[in-house]
Amino acid sequence: MIFFIANAQTNLYENPEFDKIAKEHKKIAILPFKAQVKLRKKQMREMTSEDLHKLELNEGKSIQTAMYSWFLKRKKRGKLKTIEVQDPNKTTALLRKNEIDQETLIEYTTEELAEILGVDAIISGDYKTDKPMSEGASAALGILIGFWGSTNTATINMSVHNGIDGVLLWNYNKKVRGSLGSSPDDLINRLMRKASRRLSYTKKK
Repeated sequence: MIFFIANAQTNLYENPEFDKIAKEHKKIAILPFKAQVKLRKKQMREMTSEDLHKLELNEGKSIQTAMYSWFLKRKKRGKLKTIEVQDPNKTTALLRKNEIDQETLIEYTTEELAEILGVDAIISGDYKTDKPMSEGASAALGILIGFWGSTNTATINMSVHNGIDGVLLWNYNKKVRGSLGSSPDDLINRLMRKASRRLSYTKKK
């Protein structure tokens, strides 16, 4: 039976075969997320399109690293099943060896990427925010253009695909408003608090 949660701000889909398929997985990789930072017109006047593009790439890498840290913490607590989560630095190195970067990831299938990375599943996603959280970005923007505000929003759309055939195993889409913390780790912890209960790799045995 397909598990599906939906409300105004959250959608979660779980493939009915996810638990069964996940038992065969030994290693998974997290790709840099495709990030979109929506700045106000006044803020954009202080930045070039190139600056914004670099900021978004950094945001995507930042969410990738935060997701990796999230898995490591669960492994330390004994809440991660017997899988290895590939270090993002190794993922980046393997992609570069094959002349693939954040902007060209979309040109490859899940199956191709899984083979290049030597993993059984791929975690990828999109991330939209009006307050960047990558290291140094928010501080720099705050100094230059008065970026800091009391509230902010973020939307994450994350998927897990099976490496061998590209089948969608899990998809999570959530939008949150208000105080999201001051780092990508804070954001991921909040976004994944409930979703992790339906993620086969972190479910209770």
